[in-house]
Amino acid sequence: MKKADRTKQLRIHNITFRLNETEYRTVEGYIRKYKITNKSRWYRETILFHILKTLEEDYPTLFNENEMRR
Repeated sequence: MKKADRTKQLRIHNITFRLNETEYRTVEGYIRKYKITNKSRWYRETILFHILKTLEEDYPTLFNENEMRR
């Protein structure tokens, strides 16, 4: 999918989650430190990056890890 096509997709689904005080302060401190101006985009990219990375690591292979290390 081209970048132009991705930006035209409407974001119509909402996800809501709660943080405790320590988690919230940690996230807010990170956002201030790295001068993140668009929190929504940052949360979305951070979550999706983690999901895609995990899916890539869990991708089925022909051989298991031990067999590939030999």
